[in-house]
This record gives sequence, structure tokens and C-alpha cells, in this order.
Amino acid sequence: MGDLATRVQNLMALTRGRPACLPLGGALFDVVATASGDAARAIVHLLDDVQLDGCGPVIEDPVRSWLYWLVPPGTSERWEPHQYAICLGRPHQIVLPPLAQADPPGAYWLRPFKSDRLVPPLPLRGFLDTFQPAPAPHEVLLAAELRAM
Repeated sequence: MGDLATRVQNLMALTRGRPACLPLGGALFDVVATASGDAARAIVHLLDDVQLDGCGPVIEDPVRSWLYWLVPPGTSERWEPHQYAICLGRPHQIVLPPLAQADPPGAYWLRPFKSDRLVPPLPLRGFLDTFQPAPAPHEVLLAAELRAM
């Protein structure tokens, strides 16, 4: 029960203009991480056309130069390895920026979080194959791990 209370408190923080740490997977969402930049922004604009009322929620982290695409829960279990993206679900967590944060500094909503939609993983994957945003997040993560050794 404490886990549920923590999740509710974290969601309430978002509505009060504070960041919130939420678990991936479960009933909420998973995350696909890609590089940001021109190639990734082209994908956002294409998904604006694919999805009714625009692309689902995307967070931009300008410090790390990554985009985080919120996709349906369970996507990480079906996501095959991809050269230009990594998909994370359980047991990982993500810190979401406040709902009203649409600009830097810090991570912000490039496309807003709306309760009625997430980014569809199949079109996203197809566009990633076509536009190839680089560097791939797993390369960056590996490089960071190697530097830490």
C-alpha cells in the first residue's frame, strides 16, 4: 500500500509544478531513449502527423542531448535491440519534469503529457530506422560506464 501512496504523491507533485520520480512499466508507461538533434526532431514532427492531435509525450533533456519517448507499458518486453534507441521498463524509474515545463533549463516536455495518449512504438521504431538519430544512448551509457572504471 505504501508503494501506491508514493506513486500518488509523485503524480500530485507533477500537478503542483514539481518534478516527480515514477517507476517505468506497470500500468503507466515505458520509455524509449534516443539522441536529440535534427534527426530526432524530424521524427517528432512526423509523429505529429501520424497521431491524432499530435505526437504523444516526449521529454527533451538538453543537458544529455536525449529525448525520452513515453510508450505503452510492456513495450520494453517486446522491444528488440535497436541501433539508435534503448527501451526501458521495469525496474527502472524516470524523473518527469513538471507538467507545465515546456522550455529549458533542465528537462522539459517537447510534446506535452496528456492522459489519453502515448507514443506508438511501431511507427517510432520505423522512423528511428529511417532517420538514425545518433549517438545511440547505449553507446553513451557504455562510454560513461567505461570512464567510471
